[in-house]
Amino acid sequence: MVEKNIKIFKGDIVFTPTKDKFQTYKNAYIIIQDGKVKAIEKELKEEYGHLTIEDFTDKLIIPGFVDLHFHAPQFPNRGLGLDKELIPWLETYTFPEEGKYADIEYAKKVYSKVLHEVWKVGTTRIALFSSIHKDSTKILFDLFIKSGLGAYIGKVNMDRNSPEYILEDTENSIKDTIEIIDEYKNKSNLVKPIITPRFVPTCTPKLLEELGKIAEKYDLPVQSHLCENLGEVKWVGELHPNFKNYASIYEHYGLLRNGKSLMAHCIYNNEDEIALMAKNNVYAVHCPHSNYNLSSGIMPVRTFLQSGVPVGLGTDVSGGHALGIPSVIVSCIQASKIKWLENKTLPPITTPEAFYLGTKGGGSFFGKVGSFEEGYDFDALIIDDSTLCEIHKLTLEERIQKFIYIGDDRNIVRRYVQGEFVKELDF
Repeated sequence: MVEKNIKIFKGDIVFTPTKDKFQTYKNAYIIIQDGKVKAIEKELKEEYGHLTIEDFTDKLIIPGFVDLHFHAPQFPNRGLGLDKELIPWLETYTFPEEGKYADIEYAKKVYSKVLHEVWKVGTTRIALFSSIHKDSTKILFDLFIKSGLGAYIGKVNMDRNSPEYILEDTENSIKDTIEIIDEYKNKSNLVKPIITPRFVPTCTPKLLEELGKIAEKYDLPVQSHLCENLGEVKWVGELHPNFKNYASIYEHYGLLRNGKSLMAHCIYNNEDEIALMAKNNVYAVHCPHSNYNLSSGIMPVRTFLQSGVPVGLGTDVSGGHALGIPSVIVSCIQASKIKWLENKTLPPITTPEAFYLGTKGGGSFFGKVGSFEEGYDFDALIIDDSTLCEIHKLTLEERIQKFIYIGDDRNIVRRYVQGEFVKELDF
């Protein structure tokens, strides 16, 4: 007797169970039960013969992309001010834009566009910063819950060293954060709250302490920034001279949660900080577009991988100008080559490794996500790459390389999250 809730997809299946190489199946069948991968079979068993097959013969079936760092309110600023460094860029462009989200109608307009664009580029799971504004953050939650995509969403917390129009009162910041958590912690199995101190310079010790307690009480993940810019690192040292380093401040306040913390950029971490992240299984989120645009530097991804630190990728909109993770995969490889020229002990990141970081590497923050191994959520994209492969007959590994480098959203035929077809929303 065939079990219920079975879906079957046929196509050219490509994924990375490990970062070392692609695993491929030419015109094979992937069997999904209750939204999770049950098996991949080259020939379909007789017991499934009566079931309808979603036939994507000669199309690629790959895991959906995972974006671990995205500032939703900065979306209108993409492409603006990227001739500046981090702090001047924040002061000139970012903070004024984020101040606009006191207006919930403006938030609804922008966040609807954000959601559509995230869907379009094939991102199926994402970690988002909102602004400090409670009601606008709730709009972002509601839109993502409606969409069928998976997300962690955090109301940003910042109560010092910020313009008056986005400077929070400490107690109100804590109160609003708890209100959002209570309202949304059990509202969706795909869209969840995440604790989001912007970064150490904009959060008082009192606020950091309370956010750590909230994360512990509700067992929530955490996202923030770490060692992005030399000026920032120096500033943190001046604000907290009694701490050993930048990362140790987050640890002191309970914000380096084991396997549940995202730290974006991680360009200038010293050996002690990297060891601390490895000990706490803290994710380093590589955002190469932003790191180039804001003159921040190049994250030594190989060093983190060799040290046992989990690594994922982020677009970092709007420090990053591009919305799609494939472009970040390309930049990840390119950045690692420049880093290798500086330090020949750090071999460049390979294509399978970079693809892994943009799927299973980042996906692991959400659970069993980003691969087609048994028991993994079927988060997937169907790719028609026929327009990219018109001249030469290519292997599946070569086809996925082509798509990453020269494909775009026009090649994406369908998107699935936990086995469910995610349609384009009409706002």
